Amino acid sequence: MQLDEDCGGKKKKIGDRDHVNIEKFPPGKIFSGSSTDSSIHPVNEEDIKRARRKTVSPARRLSGLDAFRTFLKSEFSEENVEFWLACEDFKKTESAEKLVSKAKVIYSEFIEADAPKEINIDFSTRDLISKNIAEPTRKCFDEAQKLIYSLMAKDSFPRFLKSEIYKELVHSRQVGNHKKWLPFL
Repeated sequence: MQLDEDCGGKKKKIGDRDHVNIEKFPPGKIFSGSSTDSSIHPVNEEDIKRARRKTVSPARRLSGLDAFRTFLKSEFSEENVEFWLACEDFKKTESAEKLVSKAKVIYSEFIEADAPKEINIDFSTRDLISKNIAEPTRKCFDEAQKLIYSLMAKDSFPRFLKSEIYKELVHSRQVGNHKKWLPFL
């Protein structure tokens, strides 16, 4: 690995490759490439930021989704995001056999009366799903998923944005755009 002579940083040997502690170098002063590679490739600031993100401590790795789930759990409504995620996974299912199996699991876990994680949906939506569960399609939970999404967007999510859990996440991440780490937005 070659360094610009103005850098003044130190190299560390890890395995059979040389690595540089990027924290010690100003942006634009680091070059990448192996010690046996004769070409020199400038490292841009995005490469540096990406490498710095990889060195975040485990305590600071809590994703937005995990933080939102933790918040919902504290409000005893985590079933909403779990249902939404199960539906997203369900829609990606290719095999007809697996589709039936997953539909039954989602139905028994979230839809049927007295389900362990029963979601709050209206009778007509629940009834429609109950009638169609014998021959499920990828869209059989869409109406319920839209209702739950709307509930989270109008009710849970605004409270989450005011919560200490969210404030701690933003502080630890310094992320300005929550859409990057909440997959349902």
